[in-house]
Amino acid sequence: MSSRILIKIGGRAFDGEAGFRELADAVRQNPQAQVVLVHGGGAEISQALKAAGRETVFVDGMRVTQAEDVRIVEEVLSETINSRIAGRLAQNGVRCRRMSGRTRGLLLVEPMLTRGGRSMGFVGRIVRVDPTPLEEALAAGELPVVSPISGDAAGQSYNVNADSAAAALAAAARCTDLVFVTDVPGVMVAGEIQPRMSIDRARALIADGTITGGMVAKMESVFEALDGRVPRVHVIQWQGPDTLRHIVTGGKIPGTSIVS
Repeated sequence: MSSRILIKIGGRAFDGEAGFRELADAVRQNPQAQVVLVHGGGAEISQALKAAGRETVFVDGMRVTQAEDVRIVEEVLSETINSRIAGRLAQNGVRCRRMSGRTRGLLLVEPMLTRGGRSMGFVGRIVRVDPTPLEEALAAGELPVVSPISGDAAGQSYNVNADSAAAALAAAARCTDLVFVTDVPGVMVAGEIQPRMSIDRARALIADGTITGGMVAKMESVFEALDGRVPRVHVIQWQGPDTLRHIVTGGKIPGTSIVS
């Protein structure tokens, strides 16, 4: 195995057939790389909760999830979005295996309890990872498509931040690269993309308020991955099918690479 790359995407990051065709082409054109896909789905969750008359509240980019919300969040992530992504990749020649953090204990969580002094409800903090389901899928030549919904020791479902799930899985599965595909071209400072950034620099930008909102939680996941000995972590915007090739070969990657 020359490389193992975990790609985290939002629920609509490759919205439409063309985007998933590009992603599938990239996977098929780089057979030397094993790819794992973790997805979120914030926009669709918000829509579903609004339709159910539920309020959406975020703390540092993490969604407060009440008991009444968990069923809706799980249905959107583990059924609607997960099946759509796997189906579109399969239509374009990529064999997939659908799973969530609940699959055979892939991600075990406990309640996060609070963040920023606010109760987070049914938001899970990852305490253990068993990468066996990922390893089995990859050994069978399948691409794992992972919903971040996870369970505790009693089997209760929890909403887990997809970036955190991606970081934990990348570390446990010994990935060579973790790629956060976002709707922005990278980490921006004074309107300019930072092509390379150290952990210390990133922490300073969070402390002085340059990095805010959802990017704070994303950078925390970047730190988790680097602490877990993932060699390379990137925050990028997808730039077509050559994006994966540049990551595999160590070429110029659009966006921001964060190093220890």
